[in-house]
Amino acid sequence: MEVQAKGHRFWVIPDGYIPPDSRGELVSHESICVLNCGETPAKLGITVYYEDREPLEGIEAIVEGRRTRHIRTSSLESGGERIPAGVPYALTVESDVPVIIQYSRLDTTQPELALMSVMAYPIEN
Repeated sequence: MEVQAKGHRFWVIPDGYIPPDSRGELVSHESICVLNCGETPAKLGITVYYEDREPLEGIEAIVEGRRTRHIRTSSLESGGERIPAGVPYALTVESDVPVIIQYSRLDTTQPELALMSVMAYPIEN
């Protein structure tokens, strides 16, 4: 039985911020969590927007069919440039097939860890 693709093709994450410090064994980080319920691999195009500089464009990622992938935002790269820690940013994620996207941040800058996880905002095409 073929699984039907579910989700949306365009997602917005308006609040990004990679904490600049970590304490203990866990490293502060953020992740784009992508679920591809369909059979076809999803080709993602990711754009990073900043308050005071031009966006990072042309970032690509693949999520195989019927799989999930957690993409750390600190690993996103375009033209040798990465998202700097401690700088606010926003993301858009465009997919050639419908996917579901969640966004998570682990902040270990203080002894009381903070984990935030929210659904990205889908835009209807």
